[in-house]
Amino acid sequence: MIRTVLHLRRGLPSLSPPLLRHHSAAAIPEPCTQPEVHFNKLFINNEWQDAVSGKTFPTINPSTGEVICQVAEADQADVNKAVKAAREAFRLGSPWRRMDASHRGLLLNRLADAIERDSAYLAELETLDNGKPFAVSYSVDLPNVVKCLRYYGGWADKWEGKTIPIDGDFFCYTRHEPIGVCGQIIPWNFPLLMQAWKLGPALATGNTVVMKVAEQTPLTALYVANLIKEVGFPEGVVNILPGMGPSAGAAIAGHMDVDKVAFTGSTEVGHLIQQAAGSTNLKKVTLELGGKSPNIILSDADLDYAVEQAHFALFFNQGQCCCAGSRTFVQEDIYNEFLERSVERAKRRTVGNPFLLSTEQGPQVDEEQFNKILGYISSGKREGAKLLCGGGAAAERGYFIQPTVFGDVQDNMTIAREEIFGPVMQVLKFKTLEEVMTRANDTKYGLAAAVFTKDIDKAHYVSGGLRAGTVWINCYDVFGAQAPFGGYKASGNGRELGEYGLQNYTEVKTVTIKVPQKNS
Repeated sequence: MIRTVLHLRRGLPSLSPPLLRHHSAAAIPEPCTQPEVHFNKLFINNEWQDAVSGKTFPTINPSTGEVICQVAEADQADVNKAVKAAREAFRLGSPWRRMDASHRGLLLNRLADAIERDSAYLAELETLDNGKPFAVSYSVDLPNVVKCLRYYGGWADKWEGKTIPIDGDFFCYTRHEPIGVCGQIIPWNFPLLMQAWKLGPALATGNTVVMKVAEQTPLTALYVANLIKEVGFPEGVVNILPGMGPSAGAAIAGHMDVDKVAFTGSTEVGHLIQQAAGSTNLKKVTLELGGKSPNIILSDADLDYAVEQAHFALFFNQGQCCCAGSRTFVQEDIYNEFLERSVERAKRRTVGNPFLLSTEQGPQVDEEQFNKILGYISSGKREGAKLLCGGGAAAERGYFIQPTVFGDVQDNMTIAREEIFGPVMQVLKFKTLEEVMTRANDTKYGLAAAVFTKDIDKAHYVSGGLRAGTVWINCYDVFGAQAPFGGYKASGNGRELGEYGLQNYTEVKTVTIKVPQKNS
């Protein structure tokens, strides 16, 4: 079945709160399982273009392993074209540089409106290309995309400098100015949401963008590129390039005319990007990288609630979350019961066709991730962890993996040290608060953490001692466009979202003026 996009959804309400478990299935439309692909070329200077090399690559449906379509593959030559377009759009006196800040905000709001209008189609395309359940694409990702863009649309004319009372006969003030051409490299696990997280603050503050989207999931980003043109962004302000990391991504990171690069992805690639920036023009870098986040369950927690939240913290989005609660620490008094209930919950998890509204878990994004996760499961069994459920493929075709739970996990095991990025839960036992905080911090990562307890004093004590950029108390994966997100240590630097997210896209200029004094 082929279906064209209907432009009749302006009245579709924004869904809130953001977490799927708060929505009823009745609010979710029946999806089209084969949405038509409208755009598969490079978007440069508001035009659709083939790659200079003429190369294309297949984007794969992870539910079946079949090719959806061929997509133009950008490399160095295409990055050069896109950067040139972005630099021209940023030229002093250009339409973008002369645009009122309030009008920049209006364009971001119009983009949010267009995405909301076409949200059902975008959710279908996201599910087709990424594999996440349609119910999640439509009820979680799309509403938060819209909220993020509207949030930053509101900031466009409110990012103010200061007047400073310096000594002497001087008038001193600061200006918050855009950095310039921003290279942005986004991942495949939340394609639409990560695009919004990057575009929102960059455009609100007046920058221009060259964005490389993940080769696994290029289709929704390209459709949004068309909406960017539709709502009236000037030529060259946003350029969207599907391509490979070692070619297109590396070309952005090392480009001498890119002023700033923002990357979300693996810590290993983050090292390479920082090195490329340092060895070229010392471009500014923000990185949101991997995690091995501790989720700490104290013995006084509401057990039923903690089990469900820990399940959600790990298995949401097929376990493909940088901030997944992937080390579940449980106090020894309740360890056995928690483990038993967690296994029961994992066994009830529905895995299958992501277009069915009853499906909780779709396929992993591609064959590489599928095999990597199975390798980690084998490692856990080999190193002595107790496999309590799952552990293998969940379907004869596609990249589906059974919800998997390991007990008797020790801190030195590979599955407790490395980021699995899949539906594999590790449950560890602890005795005291001091012990668990030491163990929780014993990792190169520091992206997120959580603690479940009815004792607010313990909650504050533990949250204060955890070395992580986000700590959730009696909840998990609660995000808002207003709240900053980012990591300590090898989980990255800089923050996205909130007012803090604007800082990474502006230079602070100090202007000092001599004030003449008349003789009395």
